[in-house]
Amino acid sequence: MLTNFRYLASSAALAAALLLSGCAKDGLQPGSSAPTPTPAAGSNATVVNGVMMQGFYWDVPTSTPAGTWWQNLGSKATELSQAGITAVWLPPAYKGSGALDVGYGVYDRYDLGEFNQKGTVATRYGTIGQLQSAIGALHGQGVQVYEDMVMNHFTSADAQELANGQYNVYTSFTYPGRNNTYSNYQWHWGNFTATQQAPNNGWYQWKAYDFQPYANGDAYDNLLGSEVQYNNNASNVNETINWGNWITAKLGLDGYRLDATKHMYTPFVNQWLDAVKGSSGRFAVSEAWFRNLGDMNNYAASTGGRTSLFDVPLHYLFNDMSNGNGNWDMRGLQFAGFTEANGALSVSFVDNHDTDQTGGALFSPVANLKMLAYAYILTRDKGYPCVFYRDFYEYGLGAQIKKLITIRKANAYGAAAEYTSVNDADVYAYSRAGDASHKGLLMLLNDGGSSASKGITTPFANASLTDATGNNGGTITTNASGYGVFPVGARSYAVWVPTGGTPPPPTGGTTAVTFNVTYSNTVSGQDVYVVGSTAQLGAWNTANAIKLSGAAWPKWSGTVNLTSGTSVDFKYIRKDAAGAVLWEGGANRTFTPSGTSQTRTDTWQ
Repeated sequence: MLTNFRYLASSAALAAALLLSGCAKDGLQPGSSAPTPTPAAGSNATVVNGVMMQGFYWDVPTSTPAGTWWQNLGSKATELSQAGITAVWLPPAYKGSGALDVGYGVYDRYDLGEFNQKGTVATRYGTIGQLQSAIGALHGQGVQVYEDMVMNHFTSADAQELANGQYNVYTSFTYPGRNNTYSNYQWHWGNFTATQQAPNNGWYQWKAYDFQPYANGDAYDNLLGSEVQYNNNASNVNETINWGNWITAKLGLDGYRLDATKHMYTPFVNQWLDAVKGSSGRFAVSEAWFRNLGDMNNYAASTGGRTSLFDVPLHYLFNDMSNGNGNWDMRGLQFAGFTEANGALSVSFVDNHDTDQTGGALFSPVANLKMLAYAYILTRDKGYPCVFYRDFYEYGLGAQIKKLITIRKANAYGAAAEYTSVNDADVYAYSRAGDASHKGLLMLLNDGGSSASKGITTPFANASLTDATGNNGGTITTNASGYGVFPVGARSYAVWVPTGGTPPPPTGGTTAVTFNVTYSNTVSGQDVYVVGSTAQLGAWNTANAIKLSGAAWPKWSGTVNLTSGTSVDFKYIRKDAAGAVLWEGGANRTFTPSGTSQTRTDTWQ
């Protein structure tokens, strides 16, 4: 019987920022003065310059100073929001092979730390109550939550059975500890094509795999445990769709990270996304671990833009830069990766739980020059950057990453420019021209052992620029053509920004804002919410609106921590149990939070 089976094949990084919906039900009321978000081609729109975080790594501790891992993440909700993180990708939240399973050795997808199964009630990360509390804390700070969806396989069955009259294998999943709660669906050998079993992890196969290998053998069906059959098995497909909808509602998910999609029948992946994600405005990013850019592009085409993809080729470029440790040609970063090829569907990342896992099949850490890689993804005009929890909290990079996110939110706007005639083996330069409200930036990366200076014609004519990272002092002044000579330190990075530009968002604290609105036009099952322009108020996404209490009906009340000194546009909405939304009419309400606490008293006619 499989116990504590380690997932050693492909299972990559996290998924994306606050999502905005532009449909009539979940978007803005026609005539509203708030901006209606426009989805990118083939993908849902994300909040402008949002940043996601992978909220775990391989073998996170079972106990932290805050408690379980769920309690640890919940305790960091305010800090993450203030750092500019707009979404967090959670590890697989369901019961694995035992108390220490990291979640990819899936046993019961309906057990979120609620039932005594595999010798434990809690998962490695905690109980269902702790999970829901953590999600509530993140949502309360305007941070979205994406769940890791593992749909390829199951492990650690309840009993053996004779498969196809040939093999005695562990493929009977009856879940006696859950006793049909949430679902009475059971899995037996006929639901699978093959299984990988202890003690030698050999494969026993009794059906054809879902698909033949493609991408020169890099995409294939068999991966781990008991392989679920989705081709020509409608009951398995329907059950997995039902589970996807169930866990979405149970946890109030804002999106998904799909694990190991190149090991699953692609038409099923498309069907699942259509049925679960659909036009909801939720986000999806898939782990299709192809090192070859052509294979990435082909997979994006085969999934029809339904899902974003992690930029695996770009990660390996960063890994090459790291391994070169000063001897790699930095011109390799020009127009690089899936991010450049298909930015609307790209989630860029530096490292993740697999690339960081010593001894794992995908171990390929960016051990050297890592901040150069973060400066690259956090200033780029394409791609949706993902920050790795361990880099931020345990490898000492949090302050630098936070500063780059601040620069991203203040200056990373407008047309991009590569400087192919300026770049050399040591120095790579890139700029954003800015827009009507933001002054843009010039980024330089230097992997060389000596400081360098580059003469560059920037988009900034007759401008004074300073290095917003603090890595370089002084001011550089450009001429009427935008030309200036810009320094960058050895093995370092710089982000030069025009002075007098849009100031960075305040990070000095929050204001506890109490919203009181009098509104009597409700019946049983209807509630009033507040939604607005900032992450803490859902970024105009009604799925993330803040529910107010009707205990003193017709007055509806609730308190939200908002960033002090940042102007807020907001409106009240009414929602019913089916999700139907009625928007408050008229112009947006506007105010700027200040002080430690503040009260809004409004009437919705």
